Amino acid sequence: MPGVHQFVPMLHRGDAVGRHTLRIRDILAGRGIASRIYVETVDPETVADTEHFTRYAEHAETGDVLLYQFATASDLAPWLRARAERLVLSYHNITPPEHYAPWDNGLARHQLAAQIQLRALAPRCALAIAVSHYNEAELVAAGYQRTAVVAPAAMLPVGSAAPARPAPRARGARWLSVGRLAPNKALEHAVTALLVARAHHDPDASLQLVGRPVVTSYTAALQRFIAELGLDQAVTFVGQLGDEDLHRALAQADVLVLPSAHEGFGIPVVEAMALGLPVVANRAGALPDIVGEGGLLVDATDPYALAGAVASVQGDRGLIGRLASGAARQLAALDLPGAGARLADLVGALL
Repeated sequence: MPGVHQFVPMLHRGDAVGRHTLRIRDILAGRGIASRIYVETVDPETVADTEHFTRYAEHAETGDVLLYQFATASDLAPWLRARAERLVLSYHNITPPEHYAPWDNGLARHQLAAQIQLRALAPRCALAIAVSHYNEAELVAAGYQRTAVVAPAAMLPVGSAAPARPAPRARGARWLSVGRLAPNKALEHAVTALLVARAHHDPDASLQLVGRPVVTSYTAALQRFIAELGLDQAVTFVGQLGDEDLHRALAQADVLVLPSAHEGFGIPVVEAMALGLPVVANRAGALPDIVGEGGLLVDATDPYALAGAVASVQGDRGLIGRLASGAARQLAALDLPGAGARLADLVGALL
């Protein structure tokens, strides 16, 4: 029997692409469709869920559909391009190389290679599925003829309704930023806004940074910047968290601050909205479409605007209520719980 088999450079259980890939596999398997996950590099934490891509030939069946989870350059791209099976691209976005160039030339070249591979795969793909309309525009520009938009099946399971949150704090608000410690996340804007907030609004405000380091030079510069501003005791680096710990961090925070200069979707935004956590995000990339009326959008390069927006979601009960209503409408429109099934429908139709 033909199946839908996924290919991903490396499967990480704790990141959005990894969670998405595993859930798609489970949905396909639940429909009786054979689905294996093949990788270029094995992660010890997910070795039981994956096989090296060179082993695909041992299991290949006539009529298979290959689903490539694309977010970075990989040797999988030319290998898949040379295969005869129907190919579907699931596009999670490429961080433009200019965000990495000042910090790591090697990573910048790697992102440039990813952009080249994205264009090279366009003639081979029967379908390309973007996680946002922002990403779909990039696919069209890269030459893809048949595209669709389906949100990633990667949101933490938070239940059918958001729990009641405690009243906003008058002082000592706990800011939270979630995402890789990478230059495109522009975390320095959150740090600068925290300095402004502590000087003008909330002297006890703190910031928790959740995410794994990606660029050593950027992380080191961010740490030096925090120290030079005298914020060592106010900013905490937590590292990457598992699903349960991340859920707890979101539940205990007072506001999610996402200052990203470039974002292809922004899973933390929808996770925060589902938990009733106020969101303040940069007006850039896919964030305006994903946040909608469920959070405040600002120019995050302006620390006074960012700090002022955080202060308003702590002190204006009317605004907090409007954002909660907007978040509920936005979550209903995105329908993330049904995203995996919609993607499986699109891909399964090609069998």
